[in-house]
Amino acid sequence: MNAEVTLFEQFSNISHRFLQEGWMTHVETFAINFIVAGLIYWIGSFIINLLLKGFHRVAKKRRMDVELQHFLDGIIRIGLKFALIIIALSELGIDTTSLLAVFGAAGLAIGLALKDSLSNVASGVMLIWTRPFRIGHLVEIGKARGFVEKITLFNTTLRTPDNKQVTIPNAKIHQDTIINYSANATRRVDIIIGISYDDDVQQARQLILQVIEKNTYTNKEPAPVIAVSELGDSSVNILVRVWTAKETYWETKWSLIEGIKLSFDEQGISIPYPQRDIHLIQNNLNNQE
Repeated sequence: MNAEVTLFEQFSNISHRFLQEGWMTHVETFAINFIVAGLIYWIGSFIINLLLKGFHRVAKKRRMDVELQHFLDGIIRIGLKFALIIIALSELGIDTTSLLAVFGAAGLAIGLALKDSLSNVASGVMLIWTRPFRIGHLVEIGKARGFVEKITLFNTTLRTPDNKQVTIPNAKIHQDTIINYSANATRRVDIIIGISYDDDVQQARQLILQVIEKNTYTNKEPAPVIAVSELGDSSVNILVRVWTAKETYWETKWSLIEGIKLSFDEQGISIPYPQRDIHLIQNNLNNQE
């Protein structure tokens, strides 16, 4: 309210001077100030565009994400334009202190009203800056798992393996645990194979190793691991660990499981299913008539 009164008083004083001191003199002065303010704004806008072009060149050299470039471009452009307008208005003889007070109060009110949205924006900037994941990465965030399709200042969009779209607010992502399956070039494939207690463990190990060596997806290094991991209720469980490229994780797992099953069938090694032996105890009871 005080700012509005101050602005009103400024315009009243200007009108009063026009009437008291002669309007022609003030028109000439105002015209000159208006031209100077226009030149300041035009030259300032040209300089701002040059600065933004320089910023984009530096950002491209440093391989900054496009989303972060756009965000910083908007922030820099708005800030510099606002400062330029204040300078141009001051050249016209307007007291910019009142304007700054009005804009400050409006900014505070908008900030309080959009608190959650601003939290998402801040988290979006942190995600773009720290890069815990990128477009195309397979990630798991909370209960959501999928490929990153889009990262904006407010939310991140995932595409699940069954082609569903999941949109997550950036503030929630920033506070949650992020598992990135695509961050490294290789991944480890773990498979548990159960064989019968009557089968030869060493023979099974050799057959599994042959299947791994013939598989085109598995890496030679690190070397595969084949070890008895558990003596289960119905089977001897053998742990198989191999490494492969992140792009061929599922192809590696599926082909190894199929290859081991076919190899075991050829050599007569059984993969038992859970079973129980039930012993019936019959009591001879004297039938009484």
